Amino acid sequence: MKIFIDTNIFLDLILKRESFHDALLVFNAVEKNLFSGVILDITVLNIDYIAKKQVKDIKEFIRLLNANFSVVGVSNEMISEALEIQNSDFEDTLQYLSAKNLDCDCIITNDKSFHKADIETLTSSEFVKRYL
Repeated sequence: MKIFIDTNIFLDLILKRESFHDALLVFNAVEKNLFSGVILDITVLNIDYIAKKQVKDIKEFIRLLNANFSVVGVSNEMISEALEIQNSDFEDTLQYLSAKNLDCDCIITNDKSFHKADIETLTSSEFVKRYL
């Protein structure tokens, strides 16, 4: 099963936010090759930018991401397509389109306003209950 993981799942893990435990279970499931994990390249940049303000050395976590997740980018065509979708969060729209173009089975996000269309979208808690 190929799962696309939103940036906020990793931030929940790194910053030990409310959904820390479920985020850890999702991360470990990908690390153990139970699922194929996909992330957008901007996720890595966002994690570095946001988390390094609160965590001393974020590079080790980024190494783990790079070793365990497929990191994908967007194309000019995807940006054009995202601009046509009515959604207030452009990054979420690009993540959705990336997941769709890569035939991901679901998107895991704790963002309640994440763009939902024709891909199953689950919170980390819902994913853990359903698949782990």
